[in-house]
Amino acid sequence: MRDPDSAKVLADLWQLAGLPTDALGQVHLTGSEPVLPSSFAVGAAAQATIAAAALAACELGSLRARAARRQVSVDMLHAAIECLGWFAIDGKVPDLWDKFSGLYRCADGWVRVHANFAHHREGALRLMGLDPATATREDAERAMLGWRALDFETATAEAGLVATALRGFDEWDATPQAAAIAAQPLFTIERIGPGQGHGEPAADAPPLSLPPLSGDAPPLAGLRVLDLTRILAGPVGGRALAAYGADVMLVNAPHLPNIEAIADTSRGKLSALIDLREPEGRAAMDRLVAKAHVFVQGYRPGGLDALGYGPEDLARKRPGIVCVSLSAYGTQGPWAGRRGFDSLVQTAMGFNRAEGEAAGDGKPRALPMQILDQATGYLIAFGAAAALRRQQLEGGSWLVRVSLAQTGHWLRGLGRVADGFSVGKPELGPYLETSASGFGELTAVRHAAQLSRTPAGWARPSMPPGSHSPEWSHD
Repeated sequence: MRDPDSAKVLADLWQLAGLPTDALGQVHLTGSEPVLPSSFAVGAAAQATIAAAALAACELGSLRARAARRQVSVDMLHAAIECLGWFAIDGKVPDLWDKFSGLYRCADGWVRVHANFAHHREGALRLMGLDPATATREDAERAMLGWRALDFETATAEAGLVATALRGFDEWDATPQAAAIAAQPLFTIERIGPGQGHGEPAADAPPLSLPPLSGDAPPLAGLRVLDLTRILAGPVGGRALAAYGADVMLVNAPHLPNIEAIADTSRGKLSALIDLREPEGRAAMDRLVAKAHVFVQGYRPGGLDALGYGPEDLARKRPGIVCVSLSAYGTQGPWAGRRGFDSLVQTAMGFNRAEGEAAGDGKPRALPMQILDQATGYLIAFGAAAALRRQQLEGGSWLVRVSLAQTGHWLRGLGRVADGFSVGKPELGPYLETSASGFGELTAVRHAAQLSRTPAGWARPSMPPGSHSPEWSHD
């Protein structure tokens, strides 16, 4: 086991994005593992991805303003605490997990069920042979003893539900999906343009004309980001871009549910409702796209493509746009179309079993935070800023791809922390801030990246979906 060097981790991310190495001299990283009880380098993963996102935003800001680079500081403990996703509304910490979510013992192992959304919960219970209106957790536990783990995993995937069998690293490594993930980089940034889509080709765009930026303004001020995401990783990425000054509009579909964490992850954002199934909704979206710089989406693979908002479609509608696409298991392999959430990807890839073994009791346990979601969220912000910088220098439209499983593979590659369970839960108080919001009085963690000249933070309060009209505030 070894403790990773966060500076080296950051440098590797920076190199993969093709950014200038001399900018790394502006970063100050403090702290060391362990910061949370885990045998994995969750602190280094949090610190490096947050630092990468902040530094890339500052690099783009320096290019826009033709100003000296800003300094970026990130403390590892603060970064890890931010990635806990802790928040309270009116002094009450919400219960973020449905009673049917979690690990279940099966006939030959364990399965993790994700039941936070009603349609996923009801579908899983029916698959168990239970009535969702009357079933208890105990009923579900008894029913699952009659299933083989892989059989239940397959049945839920075929039904469009979300559950996965618990695997060890050796079992995951033996799967075709593991091989597909291992063959890909952590993220990709690629140019999209003429002849790469269907129908009429996208124009190969010149550099977009960005709003002027003074040297003391937030580095992403005036940039417009459409955030079409719901479940943690995407919203975290949009929140980070807002912290660096971008105008971020969260766009929700009125018929789809959300999770309670939206109160935390909507800090700094406008929040609108658009139904892309209706002509009026598509017209509203087209108006937003026409003036957007970044489009982030985290819907199931192919979902937005079918509605006319895939990357190539967007490049035709708005030449020069940067698209960011988030998935659970990447774009290759037999699981490329499979739904998934952080807790499930951890379970499938071997982390839960490995943590239990490292803790000494052998009982499967989750990582101390949803670090796959959180780190992937900051990689979204990092990739968006890096691609925007390339767009300014080279022109073209760009596509950034990230996935929870690729982030998981990367986290595992950072190595293990020998004394990871020697620390307890940290004190959160010094890292919290309280503000008014449309959900009530919100207490949550301040952003961990500190920027010179202009502090990172959120100018807009967190608001519920539909609080704003679907139009840019500066129009």
